[in-house]
This record gives sequence, C-alpha cells and structure tokens, in this order.
Amino acid sequence: MAHFFSSEPTRVVVVEDDSVTRKALCLSITASPALQLIAEFDCATPALTWLESGSLDVLLTDLALPDGHGIEIIHQCSRLHPRCDIMVLTTSSSECDVLACIEAGASGYLLKGSSKDDIANAVLNMRQGGAPMSPVIARMVLDRMRNGRPRTAVTTDDADGPALTKKEKAILDLIARGETYGDIAGMLTVSVGTVQTHIKSIYGKLSVHSRSEAVFEAQRKGLIEPGSGTLN
Repeated sequence: MAHFFSSEPTRVVVVEDDSVTRKALCLSITASPALQLIAEFDCATPALTWLESGSLDVLLTDLALPDGHGIEIIHQCSRLHPRCDIMVLTTSSSECDVLACIEAGASGYLLKGSSKDDIANAVLNMRQGGAPMSPVIARMVLDRMRNGRPRTAVTTDDADGPALTKKEKAILDLIARGETYGDIAGMLTVSVGTVQTHIKSIYGKLSVHSRSEAVFEAQRKGLIEPGSGTLN
C-alpha cells in the first residue's frame, strides 16, 4: 500500500536478539533523516507488550528470538497497527517461513547480510508502496506462484506421519491466530511447559522446526484452516 508523503520522519521499531546486528540496524536508521528509531528490543515478550500501546510506522523484526518467534510479533503488529509496514530481516530462507510471514502481514523479507544503507533504503522503499525482498526470496515467491498447487485437505489415513491429537490441533489453531505460549496456556488452563511439550510433539509429527512451519504444513495438509482456531 502506497503512503502519502509526510514531513514527519518514519517511526521504526527494531526487534533483533543479536546485539551487533541490532546496533548496525539502529545506526542505519538513526543515520537517515527520514527515519526515526523509537524502540528496540532483543526478544519477543517486551516487543509484544510495547505494541499494545505504542505507535509506529515500520516494524523491522528477526524471526528466531530467544523467547518466541517473529511471526508472533508480525501477527500482533498487523492486528493492532494495520497501517504499519512490516519487514523481516533474518537468516532463514525457508519457504515455510517466507510464506507464513507474508500471509501474516509482512511486506518485505530480507536475508541478513544486506548493508546498512540497503536496510534504510529498503525501509523507505516499503513506505512508498514497495515490497523489498532479497533476490533469492523474490525468486522463491515467484516460483511458488508459478508452480504452486492448491492446498487440499487430506484424511488422517493419508496424512504423512502420526495423526495430531485433538489438543495438538487446538494448539495449532491458536498458534495460527498468533497467540503466545502464555495465552495458549491460559486458554487451555495448562502450564506453559505443557504447551511447549505439545508443540515439540507437533514439530516431530509434522517434521518442522518452527511455529510458522508448523502452521504452514498443517494448513497444507488440511489439518487446520487459517483463522479457524477453536477449543471445542
């Protein structure tokens, strides 16, 4: 979505756990007169809390964080700040991660290694309606659109690997809706540790390694539908 020109600087929030990378990103943002760094975080929890009351124009987030996954932050930001532009900066070129982030609301996806100037320019480009992506990511998305198959539902007997339990499907539904581990634990009246145990089981059954991959694979297999979370 293109944005009208404003004389006010673009307000940027950075979420990145690696201190060296975070410092480089923040320096790039503060060096541009068109950008304003308003907050920086090294993990998911404080970023999620800040989004509940803060105000921003651009979110720049990593995916692999010490206390969660960047997809949670993208979901939260999209829900609370629908006019905000979201860019992912990560080492992951996994198709599952890329597509899950785009579906959650990300407009840009850059692999780490971009120069500081590239980052600042990419943020400004995104505010003008662009969708900055590393070349390999852009090619992946185009190939997916060109060769992708419609998602089809499968029966339990046809699914690869062991079937998910009712509780595991409920947790996957909630993950797909962007709920945090703590939120899920409260909704199911179990401990966070129990939720994490179920999620590890889900990862094993679906042969995935992240929340976004689990959601993508479960949707691909027809085990859950986007936004169809239920506890019944």
